[in-house]
Amino acid sequence: MKIRHVNNGLFTLIEDINETLVPAREGFYWIDADIEDLAILQPLFGMHDLAVEDCLSEEEQRPKLEIYEGQYFIVINSIRFDDEEIFLRALNIFLGRHYIITITKQKLNELRSLKPILWEQEVNRPDYFLYHLVDIVVDNYFQVGDRIDNRIEMLEEDILMNTKKSHLNEIIGLRGEILWLKKVLGPQKDLIATLNKRDLKLIDDQLQKYFSDIYENAVKIAESFDTYRELMGNLREAYQSSISARANEIMRVFTAMTTIFMPLTFITGIYGMNFDFIPGMHVHGGSIILLGIMLALGAGMLVVFRKKKWL
Repeated sequence: MKIRHVNNGLFTLIEDINETLVPAREGFYWIDADIEDLAILQPLFGMHDLAVEDCLSEEEQRPKLEIYEGQYFIVINSIRFDDEEIFLRALNIFLGRHYIITITKQKLNELRSLKPILWEQEVNRPDYFLYHLVDIVVDNYFQVGDRIDNRIEMLEEDILMNTKKSHLNEIIGLRGEILWLKKVLGPQKDLIATLNKRDLKLIDDQLQKYFSDIYENAVKIAESFDTYRELMGNLREAYQSSISARANEIMRVFTAMTTIFMPLTFITGIYGMNFDFIPGMHVHGGSIILLGIMLALGAGMLVVFRKKKWL
């Protein structure tokens, strides 16, 4: 657990957590904690049992805002994409008048990225800290969306150039991730809408227009993932069409080969009959002549097929 006093974007480490119980003359306190630290934080800051239970739960939490006496409990999902699977990490936030507490099970890049922004913007209030944090979390969805878009383009190109059975598993897996994430985006969008429209005493009214901008971005993200879902459907159709075209091409080749060998089989069938009087049976070099005729017949049929573009 790290305790910082934030004043105009400047950080000062605090050793004694009891100092954070009293509002600072200037600035606010940021407590960056782990799940294990809840045992210390809950009695000091009067965290509600239900909020603490949500933080400790192993189940995936829906983004939400809960209002308790003197503080808000906010859950928002951070996102990460490693080109094979999308990961969501719950970011639990307790917002008070003179403090903000962030609790995570894993270290999040968003919290690291936030520090230079706080310094640049000279942030001096916990609600402005919350705004910049939510803004970074939402912006990361755009970055993940761009990577998903690139992944779809690469899959489409691979399918058109060289269709493989493994492509179907990739399409199904990525489409499932997109559908799952789309379900998560709904509650997250609703949370940001609440921060945007609802009258919240712990959040400055001037932040409304800023949260409105984040809400617009959240809507764009949701629409983007609708598009990605449609693209995955198109990609699956392209895969099936490519497989069908490839199968048709193979069948066309096999059909042509079968057609070429039909007259050759007919000839060999005649000369394999047990009769003494078959034309050319007793001619010197007759087998070579027959093989030549068969070869010329097969080559001639192949030339005809190519001219007619059947092969």
